[in-house]
Amino acid sequence: MKGFVAMLTDFGLRDGFVGAMKGVILSINPEVQVVDISHEVEPFNILHGALLLRAHFSYFPKGTIFLCVVDPGVGSERLPVVVSCGGYTFVGPYNGLFDLALRNIEETPKAYRIEKFTLPRINQTFHGRDVFAPVAGWLSRGLEPQEVGSPIDYQFKLSWEDPEDRGDAVVGKIVYFDHFGNGITNVPCGRYAEGYFRGEKLRVVSYFLEAERCKPAFVCGSFGLMEVFLPMENLKERLGVRLGEGVILKKLLT
Repeated sequence: MKGFVAMLTDFGLRDGFVGAMKGVILSINPEVQVVDISHEVEPFNILHGALLLRAHFSYFPKGTIFLCVVDPGVGSERLPVVVSCGGYTFVGPYNGLFDLALRNIEETPKAYRIEKFTLPRINQTFHGRDVFAPVAGWLSRGLEPQEVGSPIDYQFKLSWEDPEDRGDAVVGKIVYFDHFGNGITNVPCGRYAEGYFRGEKLRVVSYFLEAERCKPAFVCGSFGLMEVFLPMENLKERLGVRLGEGVILKKLLT
């Protein structure tokens, strides 16, 4: 039986952890299609993983199983869960990793504690292989989420600060830097006339090369959030920008 499993982890590719997880999945469902979203999430950074999942999950077909492991609490009392929402299924630690994606789905998530369908022996430092991968494999073969264990009341756990809407402007902050050093903010994409960063007025452009060379600007990025960037340079390194620095986006009023 064919199915889709999309993987997101902070494991990297050097140590074979991702390959072991895929081996478990394929042992259960040899016909499944496994897709890598990323395995370069900053180690232990749940917010980073949540942002990547939020940005990309909706581009996958309904029915996709998202196997996501950024799990600093592995082996502790944090729960392993399966969450069903909006035609998608999420498998991983119950630590807020799914929160930003679920907030973008207009449906109440249904969550279940994983109590069955794991490997017989569970290593307490590798739940990705021994707990989450086998469950994802069985789900890809048609197992229903409620069959993995007891239902739980899903509570949002991630510390996430929404931007402040002041009517004519939205006030937010930088929450993440991408591979290019662009500052991803918590301000949703929208129609903005201009932006402010470090007390300076910046242009809001439609694409990167529309900005003036050596001058920061704002753009609606691929995360669905406004980004402040430095054309063809690394904003973070070139200007010493840090997480949490504030931004203001003035709305385009019509």
